[in-house]
Amino acid sequence: MPGSTAVGLGLIALLGFGMGAPLCLSRQLKMQGNYMLGGLFPLASVEEDDPCNRTQLNSTVCTRFSSFGLLWALAVKMAVEEINNQSTLLPGLSLGYDFFDTCSEPVVAMKPSLLFLTETGSRNISAYCNYAQYQPRVLAVIGPHSSELALVTGKFFGFFLMPQVSYGASMDRLSNRETFPSFFRTVSSDRVQLTATVELLQALEWNWVAAVGSDDEYGRQGLSVFSSLANARNICIAHEGLLPLPCADGLQPSKVQDLLYQVNQSNVQVVVLFASARAAHFFFRHSIHLGLSPKVWVASEAWLTSDLVRELPGIDQVGTVLGFLQQGAPLPQFSHYVETCLSLAADPAFCASLKAKNLSLEEHVVGPRCPQCDHITLQNLSSGLQHHQTFAAYAAVYSVAQALHNTLQCNASRCPAEKSVQPWQLLENMYNMSFHAGNLTLQFNSSGDVYMEYELKLWVWQKPTPELRTVGTYNGSLQLMPSKMSWHTPDKRMPVSQCSQQCKDGQVRRAKGFHSCCYDCVDCKAGSYRKKPDDITCTSCEEHQWSPERSTSCLPRRPRFLAWGEPVVLLLLLLLCLTLSLVLAALGLFICHHNSPLVQASGGPMACFGLACLGLVCLSVLLFPGRPSSASCLAQQPLSHLPLTGCLSTLFLQAAETFAESELSPSWGHWLHGHLQGYWAWLGVLLAVLTEAALCTWYLVAFSPDVVTNWQELPTEALVHCRVRSWISFGLVHATNATLAFLCFLSTFLVQSRPGRYNRARGLTFAMLAYFITWISFVPLLANVQIVYQPAVQMGAILLCALGILATFHLPKCYLLLWQPKLNTPEFFLGRGPRDDRSRVGNGSGEEGTQGKTN
Repeated sequence: MPGSTAVGLGLIALLGFGMGAPLCLSRQLKMQGNYMLGGLFPLASVEEDDPCNRTQLNSTVCTRFSSFGLLWALAVKMAVEEINNQSTLLPGLSLGYDFFDTCSEPVVAMKPSLLFLTETGSRNISAYCNYAQYQPRVLAVIGPHSSELALVTGKFFGFFLMPQVSYGASMDRLSNRETFPSFFRTVSSDRVQLTATVELLQALEWNWVAAVGSDDEYGRQGLSVFSSLANARNICIAHEGLLPLPCADGLQPSKVQDLLYQVNQSNVQVVVLFASARAAHFFFRHSIHLGLSPKVWVASEAWLTSDLVRELPGIDQVGTVLGFLQQGAPLPQFSHYVETCLSLAADPAFCASLKAKNLSLEEHVVGPRCPQCDHITLQNLSSGLQHHQTFAAYAAVYSVAQALHNTLQCNASRCPAEKSVQPWQLLENMYNMSFHAGNLTLQFNSSGDVYMEYELKLWVWQKPTPELRTVGTYNGSLQLMPSKMSWHTPDKRMPVSQCSQQCKDGQVRRAKGFHSCCYDCVDCKAGSYRKKPDDITCTSCEEHQWSPERSTSCLPRRPRFLAWGEPVVLLLLLLLCLTLSLVLAALGLFICHHNSPLVQASGGPMACFGLACLGLVCLSVLLFPGRPSSASCLAQQPLSHLPLTGCLSTLFLQAAETFAESELSPSWGHWLHGHLQGYWAWLGVLLAVLTEAALCTWYLVAFSPDVVTNWQELPTEALVHCRVRSWISFGLVHATNATLAFLCFLSTFLVQSRPGRYNRARGLTFAMLAYFITWISFVPLLANVQIVYQPAVQMGAILLCALGILATFHLPKCYLLLWQPKLNTPEFFLGRGPRDDRSRVGNGSGEEGTQGKTN
């Protein structure tokens, strides 16, 4: 056809054929080929009351046109033409087709089904003992669309083992291979759709729903599958009912009203309606008439996209409609193909050629194929061009072509010459077969089903019919798109459908009424938990466990102690590093200058020993952090107090020496001075240390500290600490050090300084003041702090005591050694040399003596 003619015809089709000329689209529903396919499509439907008035076998009249049925037929037609035009599946061979209307009625669908099974070249079905060589008119059947029709035709075709590939029948019962041995489908079973529905209810926390099914095989089985899946997921069905079909009997309006009343009285906000399109139309028509309050309707695939329901007047009053639709591969070329078919159908020459080719007697048997198809426009079909089952119909043809390819043992370039193929031979190659359709690879499972993803669709209310918006997907698991969801409710919020609000974690149910979903929620108190979701009482935790309020389990009590990583410990460790660094620096400086007058005046080796003891005092704080053990509990007090005794004893010797030189007569002072040096001095230090060791031994033997675990002190943790069995004995351990410090302070506080001499008494006085201030503050702080932080208080007291002694007594000497070396003379520190020089030097230093008493 010339391009201008095609464009002209396309415009005619788009404009709706204003001249009124009929199309010949119905003649395109048949085409000859080497192998014929039968097709069953809902090209039309009966008026609502027609099935009720059927009294004769030929009295069914199909007058209501179905655009979806025609589009599915055109999708099959397009697939056949693609296969015939390509050279991969059936090179050198062609498929033909013969499509008929089912009118969505079993009585109508049976006529073409019988015709498909007639022998080639006749209209007879002969009776044979063995049908192995029986050659029917078609090799396979595409369709029908509905499960109700498939239940009828599936058994019929199954007797002859003729492959039947449905593009819409989803009933789970059709997967039974014993009953339907030749049935296949390019859609998933209803069980997959209903599993997705149950997951949707769970995801939106709707556990109080009504379930309504149409009173036919499709609705009853769907309702049964949904009930079992819902019960397994703790979803309560407040009311479950069957919706009578139109004209099922004379009382169907009252039955529908009773069903609507029960749904309304059950106070549910969500209704799962698993019904055929005609039954859903009948149900909603009465619902709108009676003014049923808006609900959330979870639709089955059968009526979610039905124009019969979507075009119902007042349908926007029913509420929110959600449902799952199978997601196939896109067919971008399909819209252009439909437009081309309409353009050709408006061409008189093309129509005349079809009339000459398709002369047959079938229409005298089954009636006109689709008289309504010859009076349509592209506008009539535009709303259904993207229907989800268009791809399913398209894929059904490719499944049959792939099976024929395998049966004929074709390769990519050629097939054997045309030979006779019986339907049962084709069927053998379809079990568990993989095939390609569009850009997808599909496979029939052992039940003849394929698995495909679903899209969750939401009705968006637009005039005149609602549009479908994708708000989620399902591919074994549900993924929602909350931002795209909208709710057709007065407040535009998602409805809540629960008999009782779902108990939160840590709450137990107190049942009320008959339904398990109706209950009160009671909180579990701290120290108890909800053991099982259906518990009616809380279970108490064991001693070594804890739980907060409203808990579902008990947690093990984590051992709590002063850990190394706690901020207070890290801060104390920084203080330890600072203090220990200063001690080691002072000790190193004293050792390097051990012969200097300053070091000699400070005691020489005794001063170095005191600094070493001070370093050990600092290191003893490392026993306090970390998990307590028996060894650490026993070692804490002795290893912190014994080195402190050694340090304080050296300071006491210097204080006594200073007191003797300053306050006693020369004879007594000289005698005492001689006994405070040499081995006598070391003997005094040893005596002090042994006294402290004796006290520590008594403390460890009589009141041995031990590791205990306190389960009551902390609400969520088990406090592990060193228990002090006697605070009096703990205080007596400090007695030796406190006595030495007091005597040292008393000795230096009363000393008069000499002009021009280094004032050693001042440093000793302040050192002892630092000791007393630290340990006096320690007592109330230790008594008031939590037990877990008592080791930190002891650490801080030990470090501050050491730092105070170091800063007030040793560091000024280090300053003089480093930055005032001129003062490091025997005259200044040992009292030898001209008095005026000593006086001059004393007046120029912050560490030298001044007139008056030293404080």
